[in-house]
Amino acid sequence: MNLVVKSGSAADPQNRAGLASLTADLLDEGTKKRSALEISNSVSDIGARLSTSADWDSASMNLVTLTRHLDKALDIYADVVTNPAFNDDELKRSRARRLTTVKQQRDDANTIANIVYASILYGRDHPYGHPAIGDEESLNAIKAADVRHFYESFYRPNNSTLIVVGDVKPAAILPKLEQAFGGWQRGDVPTVDIPGAHNREQAQIYIVDRPGSAQSVISIGQIGVARSTPDYFPLLVLNTMLGGQFVSRVNLNLREDKGYTYGARTSFDYRRGPGPFAASAGVFTNVTRESVAEFMKELRGVRGEIPITEKELEFSKQAIIRGFPRGFETPGQMANRLSDVVLYDLPDDYFNSYIQKVRAVTLDDVQRVANHYLDPAKMAIVVVGDRKVIEPGLRSLEPVGTTVTFVDTEGKPVAVRSGSGGESSPQ
Repeated sequence: MNLVVKSGSAADPQNRAGLASLTADLLDEGTKKRSALEISNSVSDIGARLSTSADWDSASMNLVTLTRHLDKALDIYADVVTNPAFNDDELKRSRARRLTTVKQQRDDANTIANIVYASILYGRDHPYGHPAIGDEESLNAIKAADVRHFYESFYRPNNSTLIVVGDVKPAAILPKLEQAFGGWQRGDVPTVDIPGAHNREQAQIYIVDRPGSAQSVISIGQIGVARSTPDYFPLLVLNTMLGGQFVSRVNLNLREDKGYTYGARTSFDYRRGPGPFAASAGVFTNVTRESVAEFMKELRGVRGEIPITEKELEFSKQAIIRGFPRGFETPGQMANRLSDVVLYDLPDDYFNSYIQKVRAVTLDDVQRVANHYLDPAKMAIVVVGDRKVIEPGLRSLEPVGTTVTFVDTEGKPVAVRSGSGGESSPQ
């Protein structure tokens, strides 16, 4: 079972970053009739698994159980979904764990790059611009009343869909579900507005200084598209070719040919609103400039400077088609794929024509979306690494070497001494 609530971290209020994620985490930390330990023991006793989580656009409550234990598992599951206690002690424990995680993240260059990249692209006040886990200020500000209000606002049956995959028939399962969830009340659900976010007018480099770092973490890109885009399948093929598989252009270049990294990739993060596109890699510090240059070359190349061939197109399409069945091998995988149908308002028969739509993508389609959605001349280039080593090379890059901004681990501009000895103010 997978209960999909159509509200996630994008619904976090201002100054309460992390609220959606924290609310989801606390669901199974005690209900009005079961403690967190009782929930854990009851689930373990029947060999089931219960998990809760939130991402940008949704929250999920997942249950995996043997069919013969369905009744017992469903009783626990419905209790967790409809009767969470959100007591102060559990909130304090969860907040303490998160604050520890936030502090640990300051030592992880990849996490820093992700946080800074989102802040740079969207701005901290945009629903997609803050860290989903929250930060020290927001987590310390969250009270039990905030969690209860978020739950009562968004965790409603009219804002949720329950997906059931297994050896069950509708005639048998529906009465059980009606009994388990019959008392869950509908309510008015606030609208979560995802405002448009504008891309920058020119490329710009952002450096987060990590003195002594042996590698630089690079994220290059811009705001992409929503999952609802009619160009989803051409973009899927484009990304597979560019950086979505081992034999993609960027990985063959930066890893196999140049040896700059253990892996380079690109991705479109599809959300209800326009999510980010990113080309990313962790590279050796001494080849940071060269790595950024090669990324930019590949991004320009896929727009026409290095023409896409029919052979390359067909190989990428076949990679998608042959990998498609692997997403439906287990009940959990089936539920996850159906969650996309629910969350993004896709047709019920969406996956029936998936392969045909991949096959229908043409060379002209891929070239069109590459030119329309990817513009290296207007991309943000975030580099987390040793400034003293990487700054001179990055400043020499053309045509973006004239604009370098220094930011902290949250993406806020800071003033530092430039490599030439002068002061470099925030841009």
